[in-house]
Amino acid sequence: MAHTSPSQQIDAKIAALGDWRADTLKRLRRLILAADAGVLETWKWDGPAWECAGILCTGETYKAKVKLTFPHGAALEDPEGLFNASLEGKVRRAIDFGPADELDEAAFQALVRAAVKHNRAKAK
Repeated sequence: MAHTSPSQQIDAKIAALGDWRADTLKRLRRLILAADAGVLETWKWDGPAWECAGILCTGETYKAKVKLTFPHGAALEDPEGLFNASLEGKVRRAIDFGPADELDEAAFQALVRAAVKHNRAKAK
């Protein structure tokens, strides 16, 4: 099999979904990449991931939801209450997106920027 870049793998994942999950993942991807110039796309655990000085979040798709897991989510400010899954964890937090869920793009990008800031501070 020819080597494919993480971005190509994510493109293929989105194309294979072919439903509302594809649109949701495509929109989230665009917002994550636009949040900070240092964000890179990677492929981990058979799914998309975005990194900047460490993993910011991973994307998983299920029949009824698209899940973004932030491995250091518990350390992030979430004034808009975007995190709605994995809330009992001491470290991780996640956001589950269903087909009819609205997204506050500004709040979401602020959360991604907080994750970038957290990772950069941790790396120093």
